Amino acid sequence: MQLDVTTEPKQLEPTKYGLALHTTTPELGLAISNFTSDTRSSVWNLERELSSHLHQYLVEFIKPQTWADLGFIAVAKGPGGFTGTRIGVVTARTLGQQLNIPVFAISTLAAIAWSQIPPTPSSITSGIDQQGEQVIAIQMPAQRGQVFAAIYQRTPDASRLSVLLPDTVFTPEAWLELLANWKTSYQLIEAKSGLAATVTSVLEIAYVEWQYGKRPSWSEALPYYGQNPVDM
Repeated sequence: MQLDVTTEPKQLEPTKYGLALHTTTPELGLAISNFTSDTRSSVWNLERELSSHLHQYLVEFIKPQTWADLGFIAVAKGPGGFTGTRIGVVTARTLGQQLNIPVFAISTLAAIAWSQIPPTPSSITSGIDQQGEQVIAIQMPAQRGQVFAAIYQRTPDASRLSVLLPDTVFTPEAWLELLANWKTSYQLIEAKSGLAATVTSVLEIAYVEWQYGKRPSWSEALPYYGQNPVDM
């Protein structure tokens, strides 16, 4: 994630909120925050009812805030299930366009990596190599026996993620070979369930990008499927 870190990070007005959606699995994850005193999140297992109930849950969740209170929207862009991912991204794009606010499309795998980062470097478990702990490899089951995978590295102050390997589809053999040849130590995370709970990470990553000046248009928010959805 290339950010202009030479400038002081901006702060969202306390009366404005960021809203995040996570729909890449049968669960719906929502999070909202003004990043000062008001933060909340919830997860619901909606399965096939996700598409028909998403708007209803959104309207109820943001109360007492209104659409006009939103300063930006963040959405998990995948990888994940094709239908759920598409619904989330389309919803975020529609809201962003109608409200004329930025829309941040955040990798599902990046959100998982972010959720593994301690709040501060000092909270790293004693005895664990700090340099190795900074590199996080994420793998997630994909269709047809393949895996989605990516590798991230946190900055020394644990405030941002650098992408060392972007979201990619591998055969299990190719992924294991890449890890075997990786030049640094790393923490390997296998993502299987409960991913909607990382909606808070989706929101936090987006806010970091917002603080450093990124204002992506709704039209830039695109899903990442990784595989041909016809066969999924």
